[in-house]
Amino acid sequence: MTPIKKQLIDNAISDFGIQDFAKATIREVKSIAAYAERESGVEFIKMEMGIPGLSASKIGVKAQIEALEKGIANSYPDIQGLPELKQQASRFVKAFIGLDVAAEGCIPVSGSMQGTFASFLTCSQSVKGKDTILFIDPGFPVQKMQLQVMGVNYLTFDVYDYRGSKLRDKLESYLSTGKICAIVYSNPNNPSWICMSEDELQTIGELATRYDAVVIEDLAYFAMDFRRDLSVPFQPPYQPTVGRYTDNYMLLISGSKAFSYAGERIGVTCISDALYKRVYADLAARYEGLPFGPVFSTRMLYALSSGTSHSAQYALAAILKAAADGTYDFRSEIAVYGERARRLKKIFTDNGFHIVYDKDLDEPIADGFYFTIGYKNMTSGELAHELMYYGVSAICLVTTGSHQEGLRVCTSFIRDNQYALLEERMKLFAQLNP
Repeated sequence: MTPIKKQLIDNAISDFGIQDFAKATIREVKSIAAYAERESGVEFIKMEMGIPGLSASKIGVKAQIEALEKGIANSYPDIQGLPELKQQASRFVKAFIGLDVAAEGCIPVSGSMQGTFASFLTCSQSVKGKDTILFIDPGFPVQKMQLQVMGVNYLTFDVYDYRGSKLRDKLESYLSTGKICAIVYSNPNNPSWICMSEDELQTIGELATRYDAVVIEDLAYFAMDFRRDLSVPFQPPYQPTVGRYTDNYMLLISGSKAFSYAGERIGVTCISDALYKRVYADLAARYEGLPFGPVFSTRMLYALSSGTSHSAQYALAAILKAAADGTYDFRSEIAVYGERARRLKKIFTDNGFHIVYDKDLDEPIADGFYFTIGYKNMTSGELAHELMYYGVSAICLVTTGSHQEGLRVCTSFIRDNQYALLEERMKLFAQLNP
């Protein structure tokens, strides 16, 4: 007997109109889990949503409250961003990435989601005929939804079989078509948690320069490779980046995960100095002669939202300043995600599961915000569906652009009392699925 009646789960999936559970979205899985938990009275172990499970940065909250109390809410923010935030973002990039990006090119956005949307728009309009975005997958599913909404073409490949020296030929097979305007990936990666090596980043950078494509580097999980101490400002090792190997880059730095500030929808898009000032003939013809950076901010962002939450900009400015000053060790606060991953992985692997993306080249995958699991010969859809009977919810890798069979597990919502609960249920799972 499973903890939750199979008919309850099956009926819920049917009622939601889901024909193939492997393709169920994060929100659909979340809704079914919430329904099943409510109807059965059985506590769910929820691993599907990538939402911070920690308290928001107190430094940010204090600064935002102070800004609100001074009356900032009645004033539109500058479309280019709060000057103090731009300066602190530039300084933060220098402190933790080791790159020089002028404050001018550090532009606040309503979370990295808006940053990618505006980046996709700008890149896809820069050169006629170069109208396709290339994803180095697996990745964040909603970014492809954004392109679907825009009507912009995209291509994708699963990097699982193309790590290291194999990456160059695979990338070049796409770039040589002349259609690719931008390359997108997250580093560390959502959901696999692989981290691009310096050699791989150099390959991406060199090819982006050769084929004149923009690299959109999604740093949503900034400095969260816990195998390395990336916490000391202005000292190596730094957060790895393609920015050391090309001038064609945009960095998306989110407040959501590293600073647990997801609810205020705040981040910065940092555009390299060269790209910010570059004039593309097709962009200039469409937008009154403006170069790339001002098109991004004064056209794309302005049309999308007229700017980013004014008070949240004060919050992020204070957070970035404290981090670069060395008075706020944000890494120590979020290191708990790595410990959770370590404990969860052991529970799963002790009970017959395997880690799908288990290696970073010749190094074991890091413990962090996400990891991936598979079970014997079960497909992604079968495994996700079956685990729902045991009160465990996760999303299938196929929704992230992966070609591997398995699930993404998020560590953010795990509570201390749930480790024993999960272990008990996974022992039962293994007994009933020999």
